[in-house]
Amino acid sequence: MPAMVFAAVALSACNEKPKEKAVETTTEFAPGSLGYDEQFLRKHDSNLVRLEAGNAVVLVSAKYQGKVFTSSAGGDYGSSFGWINYKAFGGPLDLHMNAYGGENRFWLGPEGGRYSVFFQPGDSMVFDKWKTPPPVDTEEWNVTAADKQSVILTKTMQVTNYMGSKLDMTVNRRISIAGKNAIEQELGIAIGDSIAYTGYLTVNTLTNAGSAAWNEKSGMPCIWILDMFNPSPATTIIIPFKPGGKGKIATTDYFGEIPADRITLTDKTLFFTADGKSRGKLGIVPEKVMPFAGSYDAAANVLTIAHFTVDNQGRYLNQEWNTVKPVFSGDAMNAYNDGPLADGAQMGPFYEIESVSPAAALSPGQSIEHRHDVYHFTGSKDQLDAIAQKLLGVPLTAIPSPQTSNINPQTH
Repeated sequence: MPAMVFAAVALSACNEKPKEKAVETTTEFAPGSLGYDEQFLRKHDSNLVRLEAGNAVVLVSAKYQGKVFTSSAGGDYGSSFGWINYKAFGGPLDLHMNAYGGENRFWLGPEGGRYSVFFQPGDSMVFDKWKTPPPVDTEEWNVTAADKQSVILTKTMQVTNYMGSKLDMTVNRRISIAGKNAIEQELGIAIGDSIAYTGYLTVNTLTNAGSAAWNEKSGMPCIWILDMFNPSPATTIIIPFKPGGKGKIATTDYFGEIPADRITLTDKTLFFTADGKSRGKLGIVPEKVMPFAGSYDAAANVLTIAHFTVDNQGRYLNQEWNTVKPVFSGDAMNAYNDGPLADGAQMGPFYEIESVSPAAALSPGQSIEHRHDVYHFTGSKDQLDAIAQKLLGVPLTAIPSPQTSNINPQTH
């Protein structure tokens, strides 16, 4: 899209003197601020949607697949919470994935396994064959309704999975900014007078728009929501889980085993270093997953909360790059910390909090819905501590400093 410009409209009249052309003016915003990111994004998407509630701002793009690109708790001059990959804009499209960033994006799963929508039938599950479905990678979505508080986006698409099945579907995504009262009601918390905040709700609906059922024979997709945030040496991901019982709590070897000093495990909480310096992904098994996860940046004093739909008895799809593991052996939520590849190249740095829906076994016309809401709080540490204890089950003082962990979740 062409860049947005501001210019005077030339008016003509019989004896009127020529009008002087208005001078284009642009407010200067510091890198890292919401205003800076909005100006950048509008150069590439002139129809960027801005949601507002007091000092809280959320930026949504239909052109870039219905992403929430970023948000702020302090208006234009406040910190921009989402990770944006500036270098990915304006260049040639990548054949595998166009990582524009965005602090909340819709994807389809599974990534790997026999029902994969990232690999074509018969392909080896290696990077050269891995391709993100264009409807969630490069294609524009449609805005069906929008105002200052919410936007509804839709996309009709067809994807072919590893089984060779053509899956026709429609996605509906409603994104709503939440004011103070709505946040307090949704989360069951009190926001103190020394807290700045932003929050938004996303309701994601996937409908089987074809004439054939999605089942174990055809394969079935799932909704996959990923949050991409800016890392720091002082940021830790916090994942509460259901205590007790037997069996593993987390899968920690998606991209090779995560070093033990980057994970701390207690009897009810997993902590994961989110500094953007070591690539690793983990997932929580369905039986243990809770509807909350979050992160805390002790340097910037920002507490982030993700609140999502869970089904502890649901069938979650395996997303690993192989066809050996059972189809319904997947995790119900994930966390990822970016880091350099073997050759030193790196996409980010960023970190992710992710959630997925159970497998969408749907007859024609049936739908599955998945909620994934995001909140950021900053301000008084005492008041942040109360929120952390209520939603994540731990005080801020219990969050370990990065690089101090020692327990392997695979065998705990």
